[in-house]
Amino acid sequence: MWRGVRRLAERTPPSRERFVDLLRAVSIVAVVLGHWLASVVGYDRRGELFARSALPDLPWAQPLTWVVQVMPVFFFVGGYANAVSLDSERRRGGNATAWLINRGGRLIRPTTALVVVMAGGALAARLLGADPSRIRLVVWFSTIPLWFLVVYVLVVVLTPPMYALHRRYGLVVPAVLAALVGAGDLGRLLGEDWWGYGNFLFGWLAVHQMGFAWRDGRLPARPRVAIPLIVTGFGALALLTLVGPYPISMINVPGERLHNMSPPSLALLAVATTQLGAALLVRDRADRWLRRRRPWTVVVALNSVILTIFLWHITAAALLVGALHVAGALPTPEVGTPAWLAWRIPFLIMFGAVLIPLVAVFGPIEIRGAGRPAIRSGPTRLAFALAAFAGIAFGLFDNSLLPSTAPVPFGLPTAGLIAYLSGAAILRFLRRVRPPPRVTEPRDGAA
Repeated sequence: MWRGVRRLAERTPPSRERFVDLLRAVSIVAVVLGHWLASVVGYDRRGELFARSALPDLPWAQPLTWVVQVMPVFFFVGGYANAVSLDSERRRGGNATAWLINRGGRLIRPTTALVVVMAGGALAARLLGADPSRIRLVVWFSTIPLWFLVVYVLVVVLTPPMYALHRRYGLVVPAVLAALVGAGDLGRLLGEDWWGYGNFLFGWLAVHQMGFAWRDGRLPARPRVAIPLIVTGFGALALLTLVGPYPISMINVPGERLHNMSPPSLALLAVATTQLGAALLVRDRADRWLRRRRPWTVVVALNSVILTIFLWHITAAALLVGALHVAGALPTPEVGTPAWLAWRIPFLIMFGAVLIPLVAVFGPIEIRGAGRPAIRSGPTRLAFALAAFAGIAFGLFDNSLLPSTAPVPFGLPTAGLIAYLSGAAILRFLRRVRPPPRVTEPRDGAA
């Protein structure tokens, strides 16, 4: 696998924006490390094992989320990469439907591996007599990363029309989306939480659109653009959180009147603006560094399995905690104490040691199937593709809604599992079966 990565790195075209790949790798690795570092495992009064976030017990750490909350970077990079790949698809003779089918394959393959393993493992545990509520709890915990894919799947599906809007209206589009986020926040502040539901889509679409702007040069990587973005974003963030009604933490903390992350708020968009400016400011220096063979090879290696790393990092933590629990060796120091802080590094090392073999097993699934030829797909294939993505999104969303201790046979909601697998199967079929060539009638007088 490493030799293949080295060959891939060596064949990188000079025109590739390597900094995009670095940002993608850094953002996902930061999410993984953040989850591991902020995790708390212990036993409740009944002796039951539990896991939760440490942020409610560490108010001093909440300002750090302004830096470590890097999901906006992933969506910003996603906008750039999706614009590049959509343009490339069209240059090769494909269209938006073909792009959607091909793009979805890379996203859904590693996700399906996780879903199938979880469902199969849950069924096996059920047949062996395990408590279905406990099975669901383990599966629910391991599939926490899937919430992110619900939104990202929708963003990918909307990329062709949103890219068309960007090409016509430019930065007006994210400005309108940010205004919609503000309206949703106002509703939440007035006690009408349903106003904010649209922010799950509007917020991330706004960040995604900024990636389009970087791609076409409306937001060039120049200090004259980067510094105003940093100043504006950070200034807005300070006003919204220190003076305004928004919490300081960019990761949801139980008990807060308003959350910044789920759904995205104006404060999170301020963080995104600051991070975007910082990224544009260091782009040229980072690009020169990435022209060196070793760092670029590492970035290529990480990107080749980046979704696998993200999808399985919670499972790795669950496996380690479960093994230590069974062995009676699970350390449970009080959160925030020197002992708890001292255990962060050993836990990181152990979590990583469990994740590496998982990536070795499931990473090739993510890599497989790249480089499909361009196909101009018609309305029928588009309808099937949209139906497939609808089933996939419903399945992932249904899992997010199901309570963490619901006694379901596969550890996942049955209807959602069927919808997801059906959508994934349709998408796989569309990728593998080429449409028949168009037959055109010869013109009068043609030979």
